[in-house]
Amino acid sequence: MRLVASRFREEVWELVRAVPPGRATTYGDIAEAYYGVRKGAQSVGQAVAHSPDGVPWWRVVQFDGGIIERPCAAEQRARLAEEGVPVVGGKVVWDEAGGPFSPPSRGR
Repeated sequence: MRLVASRFREEVWELVRAVPPGRATTYGDIAEAYYGVRKGAQSVGQAVAHSPDGVPWWRVVQFDGGIIERPCAAEQRARLAEEGVPVVGGKVVWDEAGGPFSPPSRGR
């Protein structure tokens, strides 16, 4: 049985799809693009955690570039490195990565 995703999740996944290979963004940047404020970062994190195939979830990290230690953390670090995103000590190095990518605003 396939569950139908909420409109919120679908829109968050669309914002994550906008992050190009070789770049990373933050949960807060996705929240700001969706809500207009960064306060929704936790709900964005929940949506990203349930991403379907085709959504580059590994490109979304914490505000400080940190990668959350969870079962998929090693895969996330490897995928980012594969794409050329500089990761040192479990964090994206924003100065070398060109800063967090800013997805286009949804205008809310």
